[in-house]
Amino acid sequence: MTAVFALATALLWGFADFGGGLLTRRIPALTVVVVSQCIAVVVLGTVVVATSAWTEAGPGLWYAVAAGVVGPAAMLAFYKALALGPMGVVSPLGSLGVVVPVTVGLVLGDRPGLFQVGGILAAVVGIVLAGGPELRGAPVQRQAVLLTLFAAFGFGAVMALIAEASTTVTGLFLALFVQRVTNVAVGGGALYISVRRGGRALPEEGFGVIRGALPALAFVGLADVAANGTYALAAQRGPVIVAAVLASLYPVVTALAAFGLLRERLRVIQAAGAGLALVGTVLIAGG
Repeated sequence: MTAVFALATALLWGFADFGGGLLTRRIPALTVVVVSQCIAVVVLGTVVVATSAWTEAGPGLWYAVAAGVVGPAAMLAFYKALALGPMGVVSPLGSLGVVVPVTVGLVLGDRPGLFQVGGILAAVVGIVLAGGPELRGAPVQRQAVLLTLFAAFGFGAVMALIAEASTTVTGLFLALFVQRVTNVAVGGGALYISVRRGGRALPEEGFGVIRGALPALAFVGLADVAANGTYALAAQRGPVIVAAVLASLYPVVTALAAFGLLRERLRVIQAAGAGLALVGTVLIAGG
């Protein structure tokens, strides 16, 4: 079940990133984050009330609060790094966040078998290559690299934190709700500061664009929530290392979605990375 939940996480995060990337072409990125998370808060709040999940409130919710603070900060750093570019360097580096939960798993005593170790190495290399790293060209700004590494650490930290937020399914609903409320608070604050500094909260065409994009925004927000939930379940039911590496295949999913739905051409290095990641997945699951 660990592999099933972790691969579901990769699919959900991959499609959420794909949808979010399309939306940010028309709507300011901060607005996409805030609106999509507001929708998630409403849905999760309903689930929490319906399941009486609030009765499971405890100290573990501080992990959810921390994840809610770190997540938007990492995302903003990632967007800033993408703006500084080049994307072919930033995107693969961003996937290195898998190192954080893998390290946590080792500290907690996870000891994968020989085939799983080989699969983990193959999958991590495949994830990086699937981002299409640029091996030539102009030097990358140091600020872009630092921002990307900060974002990668943040993404990995969110994975580790949310896995510790609850040990029950209903408790997980509450933890995800708290995480999203914190996301909205942090993201909303950042959006307010951005507007005060001259940034835009609405597209140039006005609010109608956001209203028309609400179904897509809802998908992005809810897919991200579901991915956090399935990852937490994966990490609780098996080795954290296995769960983290399989869940981190989401860049491969995003690249394949762009290829299949947008007809974007995969570079040779991306195709090789996707294939290597698939081989790693088979070794991990078979080990």
